[in-house]
Amino acid sequence: MDAFTAGLLQRIRTTESDLSRARDEGDDFLVEVEQGELDDLRRLAAEHGVEVGVARV
Repeated sequence: MDAFTAGLLQRIRTTESDLSRARDEGDDFLVEVEQGELDDLRRLAAEHGVEVGVARV
């Protein structure tokens, strides 16, 4: 796995975790921010052929 792929997958995992935490805390604004970031990261992964797997959130 190259550095781009590894870094992208790590950012996705981190964002998924942050999104889950924001949901647990009831922070609606942060949920929107993290969901937008996650959507962007998944789109970037798809554009570069990086398989993300099943979302955990």
